Amino acid sequence: MTSDSMGSVSLAPEALAQPRLAHAALEAVITVDQQQRIVMINPAGLSMFGLTSEQALGMDLGRLIPPRLRAAHRGHVQRFSDSPEIERPMGQRGQVLGLRANGEEFPLEAAIFKSDVVLPSGTVSYTTALLRDLSEFTRMSSVIEQLNQRLRSVFERAPVAIWITERDRVVFANSACARLVGLQEPGQLVGRSIFELLAPDSREPVRSKLQNLEQTEGVSVLVGSLQRADGALLEVEMVVAVLPDHEHSFVQMVINDITLRTRERQRLLNSRRTLREFSASLVAAREEERRRIARELHDELGQRLTALKLEMIACQRDHPNLGVGERAQLMLDMLDETVASTRRISMDLRPLMLDDLGLADAIDWLVKEFRRRTGVEVEIRLGEGLRELSPHLATTLYRIVQEALTNITRHARATWVRVELGRTGDELRLAIRDNGVGFPNGSRSRNPGSFGLLGIRERVLMLGGQISVGNAPEGGALLVVRVPCVTPPVSARDDDLREAAEPLFDESTRGSLE
Repeated sequence: MTSDSMGSVSLAPEALAQPRLAHAALEAVITVDQQQRIVMINPAGLSMFGLTSEQALGMDLGRLIPPRLRAAHRGHVQRFSDSPEIERPMGQRGQVLGLRANGEEFPLEAAIFKSDVVLPSGTVSYTTALLRDLSEFTRMSSVIEQLNQRLRSVFERAPVAIWITERDRVVFANSACARLVGLQEPGQLVGRSIFELLAPDSREPVRSKLQNLEQTEGVSVLVGSLQRADGALLEVEMVVAVLPDHEHSFVQMVINDITLRTRERQRLLNSRRTLREFSASLVAAREEERRRIARELHDELGQRLTALKLEMIACQRDHPNLGVGERAQLMLDMLDETVASTRRISMDLRPLMLDDLGLADAIDWLVKEFRRRTGVEVEIRLGEGLRELSPHLATTLYRIVQEALTNITRHARATWVRVELGRTGDELRLAIRDNGVGFPNGSRSRNPGSFGLLGIRERVLMLGGQISVGNAPEGGALLVVRVPCVTPPVSARDDDLREAAEPLFDESTRGSLE
């Protein structure tokens, strides 16, 4: 090692390998001698401190430290040089402040180690420091901390309850969450398991769904019961999302109190159930009244008109007066028309064959009458096992077919209709399709004053069945009804509250109609 009059220091040729390696390092590398003078500094170090090589070489290391810290820093380096330690491990790195040539102080991270260089005059010890500028890191940390504070503030001020859990333990909760569970401070929730806060019957379902959610990294909505600090139970809806971390252990839950909504929905459900039961009783009463009137028209009025016709014929025979005979014939013709009208009215009210012969014969007669009145070709396919149906089920299916044919007459402009009714296991399937104009743009919305489809839908729901209405792939309209052979009680049909329509078609519907 040599020194010139300006005090600059360079390493002997035998020690040039180390500077060559340091030159390529991305971190600052500074080597000082036993007097703590800089004998080697790489380009990264020159850039870090804003120095040139001429300025740095031979400079006292303390000039790279703020004046107030130089004495302490010099003592620290000296103690390390005098100690038996060869290097200071990474875990023992200390953060210090550096001083740039322009007077700017900046944080840096340092690790130091000793090295010996063999010279002709003997072995010389040097101390080398690896320095990392933490200015950008500190700035980014500050920005991140500010963002965290803002995010925490957003969560804190959110009007809805939010908590974040690690596994099942709460690590953050906002004020709205504390109010929801009846606590004074959000900190009272931190560290507690969410399953302590859930009602016993909600714990296992929520636990199972959370486990599945952690595996899929999705967002899910859970419904359960939350137990407040005062013991009251709340119905809550939890929107759950797994936060992005390597172990997928952090979960955010937005909790909404749906107790009032659940109660209102239950009231609506009870109201709908009551209305449906009332509607079913009205339909049953109306059918019974129709049956009674149709029977009286057929049995009482029909028989009396037939008897009157026989008396008129006898009277005409016993009094063969030409003038009386003509008037008697007119009266007989009027009687025939009245009998036919009475029979037609009776059949329209309720075909007696529905009670006497069964659903298949009643639908067959209805289709023939429809063909006779409208001229529309009707293809009918009736399966087996229709005679064993209950009177209520047979009547409802008959009315559905009747109403569907009436709608086709009024709106479809069809020339062909197919009616299918069959039994598969414990289910009946009714499909009615035409080749008419179908629904405009596939819409099934009800026109003002039109209650045909609404009436069919209500009848199907009273049977606990499903209805699909729409346009067939080949054109025209298609109505598919599926009902159980045994009608469930109204209380078992609470899902009917949903207003969403069933899918227009499924694979079984397509296959059976093509």
